[in-house]
Amino acid sequence: MARTILQRYYDILGEEFDPATCELKRSLRVNTLKISSEKLVKRLTEKGAKLEKIPFLKDAYWYTADFSLASSTEYLLGLFYMQESASQIPPLVLLNDLNIETIDENNPPLILDMAAAPGSKTTQLAALTKDKIPIIAIDNHAPRLQILANNLDRLGIKSVLTYRKDGRYVDDLEKEFDYILLDAPCSGNFCIEKDYFMKRSISDISGRSKLQKELLRAAYLVLKKEGTLVYSTCSLEPEEDEEVIDWFLETYKDMKLEPIEMSVGDEGITKVKDRELNKEITKTKRFWPHKTGMQGFYIAKLKKI
Repeated sequence: MARTILQRYYDILGEEFDPATCELKRSLRVNTLKISSEKLVKRLTEKGAKLEKIPFLKDAYWYTADFSLASSTEYLLGLFYMQESASQIPPLVLLNDLNIETIDENNPPLILDMAAAPGSKTTQLAALTKDKIPIIAIDNHAPRLQILANNLDRLGIKSVLTYRKDGRYVDDLEKEFDYILLDAPCSGNFCIEKDYFMKRSISDISGRSKLQKELLRAAYLVLKKEGTLVYSTCSLEPEEDEEVIDWFLETYKDMKLEPIEMSVGDEGITKVKDRELNKEITKTKRFWPHKTGMQGFYIAKLKKI
C-alpha cells in the first residue's frame, strides 16, 4: 500500500521526483506589529545570524544561525515568529484583495481561522491586518489553544478572540464571515514526517478526506456572499486536495475558484488515476518540496458568488 502512494508521485511528476530531496530552509516571519523588517534583520545580523529575504513572501526570511533563535531576546520579545515558508502562503492568498487602509472601522470585515492553534497563521493574519480587524480563531484542543494564547501575548496581538470549538459546528457562533482560512487537519507529507511512505496508507488518507469535507461544509455555511475562503493542507495527496475541492465545487454551485497569483508552485492536477476532475482546479496550487525548497502544501482560493 505504501508503494502505491509513492508510485503515484512518480505517475504525476515522472522521474524528476526524488523523495530523498527534502532540504528545507529554516524561515521566520517578522512581527511587523512590533518592529520593521529592516530593524529586525539588523539586530539578528549583529548577533551572527544570516538572513535572506524570501522573494515571494511578505516580511519573511530564510535564515541560518549557529545559535538558537528561539532563545534569543528578539524571539522572547515577540519580534518574530518561526514559521515555515510554505505555511505563510495561505494567509497572504486569503487577504490578497483586502486594503486595510480603506476599511470602515465601524463595520470592519470579520475573519475566521477554523483550525487556528498553535497560531502561526492566526498571528500572521493579525499582522497583515495591522491588528485592526476582528479575527475569531477556533480549535478543538485545549493545550494547543493555550499555545495560541501564549503566542498572541508574546506578539502583542489584541484583535483575536479564541474559542475551543470543533470547526464542524462553527455555525453555533451565529456569525457570518467575510474571510475564512481553513488550514485543514491532514496526513502531512514526506518532508516533515520520517518514514512517511512506510507509515501512511490509503485508508489513512480517506479518513482525513471525510473530515476535510465536513469542515469545508461548515465553512460554506458561515461564509458571506462575496466572501473568500482559502482551503489549504500540508498534504500532497489528491484525496485530501484536488479531490476534496472537486467535491466542493460539485456540491456548492455558488462557489468558484479564483487564481492564485504567485511565481512559485505548480497547478493543481486534474486527473487522478483515470478520473477527470473539474478543469478549474488548475487555478489551485501545489508546492512540491523538491521544486520549492519548502514543505509540501496545497492551496485553493474560493469565492461565494
